[in-house]
Amino acid sequence: MSIQKISNATNTITTTQILRDGETMISSDGSFELGFFSPGKSKNRYVGMWYKKITDSTVVWIANREVPLTNKSGVLKVVDPGLLVLLNDTNGGIIWSSNTSRHVKTPVAKVLDSGNLVVKDANDDDPGNFLWESFNYPTNTMLSGMKFGWNYKTGLEVYLSSWKSNDDPSSGDFTYHFDRTGYPQKVLKKGSVVQYKSGPWNGLRYSGMPNLRKNSIYKYGVVLNKNEPYFTYELLDGSIISRVTLSESGVTQRLTWVDRTQRWEVYATAPTDNCDIYRSCGAYGSCNIAKSPVCGCLDRFLPKDPEGWNHGDWSNGCVRRTPLNCRNGDVFLKYSGIKLPDTRYSQFNVSITLEECKVLCLKNCSCTAYTHLDISKGGSGCLLWFEDLTNIKLLSEEGQYIYIRMASSERERGRLGYQLTDDHHDEHHNKSTDLPLLDLYTITKATDNFSINNKLGEGGFGPVYKGLLEDGQEIAVKRLSRNSFQGLDEFKNEVICIAKLQHRNLVKLLGCCIQGEEKMLIYEYMPNRSLDLFLFGKKYGNSIRIQE
Repeated sequence: MSIQKISNATNTITTTQILRDGETMISSDGSFELGFFSPGKSKNRYVGMWYKKITDSTVVWIANREVPLTNKSGVLKVVDPGLLVLLNDTNGGIIWSSNTSRHVKTPVAKVLDSGNLVVKDANDDDPGNFLWESFNYPTNTMLSGMKFGWNYKTGLEVYLSSWKSNDDPSSGDFTYHFDRTGYPQKVLKKGSVVQYKSGPWNGLRYSGMPNLRKNSIYKYGVVLNKNEPYFTYELLDGSIISRVTLSESGVTQRLTWVDRTQRWEVYATAPTDNCDIYRSCGAYGSCNIAKSPVCGCLDRFLPKDPEGWNHGDWSNGCVRRTPLNCRNGDVFLKYSGIKLPDTRYSQFNVSITLEECKVLCLKNCSCTAYTHLDISKGGSGCLLWFEDLTNIKLLSEEGQYIYIRMASSERERGRLGYQLTDDHHDEHHNKSTDLPLLDLYTITKATDNFSINNKLGEGGFGPVYKGLLEDGQEIAVKRLSRNSFQGLDEFKNEVICIAKLQHRNLVKLLGCCIQGEEKMLIYEYMPNRSLDLFLFGKKYGNSIRIQE
């Protein structure tokens, strides 16, 4: 058999061609190039894929990352029945090989425009018939179109593995997985130890990744079916160069190439802060990066080990102040503005309502919490937890709600209910307003996301909005300006004062909301009744009246 020299412009090699060190294969659109290279200061040789069109020829995949060549004697070739092999041409030894359980008549290796290196029949472009593809064996980079997850038919897991260093691309300390245990979520590990979990997919994003949102660069989603649960993304414009990578230090980043600066710019990062450290505050503890200390117990929970907790050891977490007694009937309280707990011990149902979800949880004494599986389009499906809740983080935006099982004596009081918004266990909880706390999600929904059409006016401390609660009650919301000099203690004192001064001739104060930087008072909305005194202060005493 004669061996043909390949052209540097080709994207394909056949069984009659070989790729030598110094030669390359280029995708048909010129985006990606495959060849031999040495990383950093290393003199070892590897077969890898890199970006062709940019000045920084960033490597995105490596064939022989664990078994480097020590010289330039390597050759890459396709052999029957359909294997891609890397040989040491000096002694004929196999350095690396693809795998397949099938064979085809005319096997070829081809670099696709996506950056995927595939082995296939020369006359069959159906991805379902590929013998092998590099997208199933990534190194530290996820490219557009890659399926990050599992294939149940083959038992194959597609995950990322960090380099050891810039000079050594062999498998490093960190791996990034699509965890299929319970309801799927992304998991970062150092060795076998979990470092970070993204929170479950909620139909819009992972609950602990609020910066993952609809954008002009890429679209993304999770696919859950009986054969392949996975996460994927697709670039919206062929001219955009963007990738997800796992660094040597265990940080995942979305990087986008910017022509103007001629460098990679960070678009998103995970983990983002110390509150992303897995189980940092223990069971039923919540982490708030804006607080010091960052860990606190959820409302109506107390530290399990008070002495250790006060000394900064939060590993034992928190316990309910009133133990559960399933036989006497339990209730569920709503907690909002959070990253949902670890779903390792969870179950889900895509077709039932939230009320049916509650009934299922109530019937099982081991069920600790429930919420909507998918929060898009008003919410649908059911997600249930069956262990203590861990890995909870307070989010200033895009946080979710969850219903946690509590003793019946903790039943919500009042028509509006008791809603957790600032759930850290500190001295502020000793100041009781005797008023319901409403969560930010409820207020945002009631005011149509603080729509300009719902704005009643602007007062001394900020704007006032009309809102409509789910039960039909009309409300007026005083939203304290973030530029106000009024602190948290002053705000709480104001609430206590107003509550004590409730009078039949004044508009009734129904509750308040304290979440992150948001501080709001919620009043009963009454047409043609003045809110001047409480909403605006004396300076704006005659500036506005609520009218139909």
